[in-house]
Amino acid sequence: MQKIVIPIIAFLLFLTSCTKEIDLELKSSEPQLVFEGNITNEVGPYTVQIHKTVDFTKSNTLPAVSGAIVTLSDNTGLTEILKETTPGIYQTSILVGVPGRTYHLKVSVEEKIFSATSTMPQPVKLDTIKFDLFTSKGDSGGPEYSTLPVFTDPAHEVNNYRFIQTVNGKLDKTYFTLNDNTFNGLLNEQLLFNPDAEIKQGDTVLFEFRCTDKSAYDYFFTLSQFMTDGPYSTTPTNPPTNLKGDFAFGIFSAHTVQRITAVVPAN
Repeated sequence: MQKIVIPIIAFLLFLTSCTKEIDLELKSSEPQLVFEGNITNEVGPYTVQIHKTVDFTKSNTLPAVSGAIVTLSDNTGLTEILKETTPGIYQTSILVGVPGRTYHLKVSVEEKIFSATSTMPQPVKLDTIKFDLFTSKGDSGGPEYSTLPVFTDPAHEVNNYRFIQTVNGKLDKTYFTLNDNTFNGLLNEQLLFNPDAEIKQGDTVLFEFRCTDKSAYDYFFTLSQFMTDGPYSTTPTNPPTNLKGDFAFGIFSAHTVQRITAVVPAN
């Protein structure tokens, strides 16, 4: 073993003593369509956004896609063609989001047809949010906290959740997701960890609690595994999607929404 280790170390020392400028030939990729559609139990209008991916050498601004025909319908027979209010933004005017209903999206754009289906779950009541000490001395120099959403998971159904938090008006871009595989019918005890959020005493946290279907859970859970800043501005990833048709990124989600605002108390 020693006869092998010594030359390796010498080789590594040689490498660290040399520098050379290397030009990498990074290939551009063909822009792909990106869909983001949401229907909630809140009062509309509801929005479907259509953009295109950008190359990793470009800015983070996604080009809007105009001129699409976007149709939303539900399982009661209500159908609506959305109006493009600004480039790439399509909105409803009459459709209503109701827990338990199934919604269908159809998009005709660039001579292609895409479709997706999502069922809005019944809402689960979010009782409050608590704050648990994450570290006594974080990057901010003092105590920092993680959030704990307090709710009881219903025992009679499969539930999937997504959490979005905003700290002092700044959106935390972490993808927080949870399903009830390990706590079905029980009080939630899963903390939301993100040291970069630097949640401190006196901070105001706006917390959004979403009950989603499994397709939305799978999509955002996959994103949570490898990024916090969005999947379409650098090297594109391929999270699972409920979109059918030609290849595209994105998700169509019918989900419930609850919000709570809380201030981190002093000890």
